[in-house]
This record gives sequence, structure tokens and C-alpha cells, in this order.
Amino acid sequence: MNSPMAGQMIDSYGRKVTGIRIALTPDCNLRCIYCHHEGELLPSGEIPAEMVVSIAKAAAELGVCSVKLTGGEPLLRGDLDEIIARIPQSLEISLTTNGILLAEQAEALARAGLDRVNISLDSLQPGRYCGITGGRPEDLERVLAGVDAAIEADLLPIKLNFVLLKNNEPEVPDMIEFCRQRGLILQLIELLDLQGQGISGDIEGIERSLAARADAIRTREMHRRKKYILDGAEVEVVRPMDNTEFCSHCTRLRVTSDGKIKPCLLRSDNLVPVDSLEPDRIKELLRVANARRKPYFCPPIQPASRASSKTTFIEPNVG
Repeated sequence: MNSPMAGQMIDSYGRKVTGIRIALTPDCNLRCIYCHHEGELLPSGEIPAEMVVSIAKAAAELGVCSVKLTGGEPLLRGDLDEIIARIPQSLEISLTTNGILLAEQAEALARAGLDRVNISLDSLQPGRYCGITGGRPEDLERVLAGVDAAIEADLLPIKLNFVLLKNNEPEVPDMIEFCRQRGLILQLIELLDLQGQGISGDIEGIERSLAARADAIRTREMHRRKKYILDGAEVEVVRPMDNTEFCSHCTRLRVTSDGKIKPCLLRSDNLVPVDSLEPDRIKELLRVANARRKPYFCPPIQPASRASSKTTFIEPNVG
């Protein structure tokens, strides 16, 4: 293995594991119409803080360089700042949140060691926001205050996650301007419509429009996602559905809020339960999960042992 760190996880398709996402809770203070709960419905309960820290430490020893804390809504955890403070600071620590509770916590989380945040924001219009999220108009005000607080706390770069739906598609220009004025990165996300709701927006049409208007177009080397630069605004398009590049190049493992390592976002039949807090045991379990990794959307790919040494792989996901 051509790894700078002994024991770094590389699966049988040649993909290095460089990031891990840990769901801290299944609970959320919103009920978004598109939510897929990280690919499965989970029972109530929260992963113990000690397990989160132990997994992060073990992952760091196996060459993982970033940890993203998710949910549910991770800001509902009363011990979130303590967890962040105990995660190895060699890891980039990021957080995905709906932002409702962010204004009150941003400064403390930054002090604890949080590096950056992704904030979900699917509308700037109170009525539409409530229709999508099941929240209240005042929740939108709190999210916007959370954006400002994250900027003030230097939790940069800040990305706004905007899931493109039929009913919020007209707001794309307003969201681009909102992000341009604040120096944020807008992520336009294709809906992972697991339930066949028929509410997806026209991501192809939006991307054609962006390409026609962009001052520059960049392709992220790792993700192979297009980033469009429009008058200083940065817009990334995230398209997982039936996209072979979404998973054939994935470099992430996930951990569910009930303490199971999840090799693939879209599968729940190959989970690896974490049954110990011992570092060596957790590293063993992470390796088992890595061995179970297999591209989901892609046509058959030669395992690394038989593939050309020049084969390249690209990692997707909302980062």
C-alpha cells in the first residue's frame, strides 16, 4: 500500500478511507420532507461520548484525517463541546447542523476545537422553509443568526446545504446572492429520493444554467464535483443519484447513532457493531467495515489486486 501511515485503510477497490462521519443522535428538532436519516431509521438513544472519542482516536491511528459530526441534529447533544474537545486535534473536525441552535453554541464549539460547519438551509422564505422542514418561522430567523455566529466564530469555510426541490428551485439565484454577500459556499444537492416522492428539482437544468453563466468552472480533484464561480460566489453541485462517481470513489465510513459502523450510506445489511472501547478492538472493527466496502451505484469494478495501478478513484459526499 502506498500509504504515508502504517495500517491506513484501503479497500479492495483501491479506495483509501480518509474521513469518518459519526451520527451523535437520531433526534432532530425539524422534520424535513426529504430526510433519509443517513440511510436508515434508527431507534431512540445516543451514542456514548466515550465511544465517539474512542472511534475518532482509532480512526486517526488508521490514517483518517477528518471527522464529521452529524445526526439527527448534533447540537441537541448537551455534551457536544466536551466531545469535540476530546477528539484528536490532528483530525479536521466539522459539523453538519440545521443551524437552529448554532447562534448559542458557535463560539463555545470553536473554542473546543470545531474547525468548520455545514448548515442546512433550503429556503430563505419563512412559509416555504416551514413547509420543507416542518419548523416555525422563528426557526428560520434562528438559522440566519446561526450563520452569522458561525462567521463570527471563524468556523470557516462555511457551506450551506441546499437540497434542490421543485418548490425551492426558484430561490437558487437568491441563495447564490446570499452566499456571495457572506463569503459562504453554496452546495446545491440533488435529492436522494429513496421514497419516490417526486419532489426533486431540475438539477440538470440548474447546472446547465450555472455553466453558461460561470466566470470559471473548477473540478474538485477528490470529489470530481463541479464548482461554479459566479461574480465571486462559489456554487458546488452535488449529484449522488445514479452517479458512478458518487460511490466508486468514496473515502468515508459512517457510524450510526446506535454505535454501528456503516460501510455504505445506502446499505444497512453489512453494519459492524462497536462492542468495545478498547482502541485495538475498534481498529479491528474499522478494518472489518472497510473490508465490506463496495461501490453501490457503480457497474462492477475490478478489485485493486487485479486493476491497473493507474486506476483512479474519486470520493463524493456532502462535505
